[in-house]
Amino acid sequence: MKVLLDTDIGSDIDDAVCLAYLLAQPDCDLLGITTVSGEPVRRAAMASALCHVAGKDIPILPGAADPLLATQRQPHAPQADKLAHWPHKTRFPTGQAVEFLRTTIRAHPGEVTLLTIGPLTNIALLFSIDPEIPHLLQQLVMMCGVFTNRRAGVGQLEWNALLDPHATAIVYRAPASIHRSVGLDVTTQVALPADEVRRRFQHPLLRPVLDFAEVWFERQDRIVFHDPLAAAAIFDASVCAFTRGRVEVELQSARLGGLTAWTPDPAGPHEVALEVDADRFFAHYFATVEKYPAAA
Repeated sequence: MKVLLDTDIGSDIDDAVCLAYLLAQPDCDLLGITTVSGEPVRRAAMASALCHVAGKDIPILPGAADPLLATQRQPHAPQADKLAHWPHKTRFPTGQAVEFLRTTIRAHPGEVTLLTIGPLTNIALLFSIDPEIPHLLQQLVMMCGVFTNRRAGVGQLEWNALLDPHATAIVYRAPASIHRSVGLDVTTQVALPADEVRRRFQHPLLRPVLDFAEVWFERQDRIVFHDPLAAAAIFDASVCAFTRGRVEVELQSARLGGLTAWTPDPAGPHEVALEVDADRFFAHYFATVEKYPAAA
């Protein structure tokens, strides 16, 4: 399956965990990686470090650093401080990420899965510049939103959606043939404590991820596999169960900008994950990575 990955690797550690999975997945033809949010070049370098360990030369392009209109809430990529430990590229094409996505999708009409695991700035720009692109995708899969959990009658906010709410709204309005979201409703059910991560992340492909994770563990005591779950759902249909409906994005409220409101509708344009088999996911994830013949 041809995949394009758009990521804010370097903030939450699960982006790196996700990229390791995609590099190891034998059914994934990773056509390219674009980065988004503050310090996109440092994020690209982190992706390069993982590709180097995997022995793969994949196009990596830094994308938008700032949201379309909202205030920047993620200006830095703190895990990139570990880059000195891992060989990586230091030069990347700049100002070309959106055009790279556009030309790659147009070169493979109906064949590309676009997987987004960060704020949707690059994708909103892509869909705005070339409105035909959503129709040319095989599917759009996003780690974004929260669809059923509510507190005091108000839906929860999700980080990717709120970082650039205007971009989120643009992308959810786009008429992709398959438009799937894996949100916090299910991703929070797949987590491992730090000690177990340290024990299980011993495959060569996961060693740089574990090194990056030590920055994450300075403030967190576990990893929630938000992004890897979205990726795994592409290749194992039994990991998540999706329900069709309609998603609307809040833009009027400054406090709730980026809120995703979902209404069940059998004819709706969006599919959201409402169920997850956590045991199957972890078995699938580690079996995939541990079979990969990366050099030590």
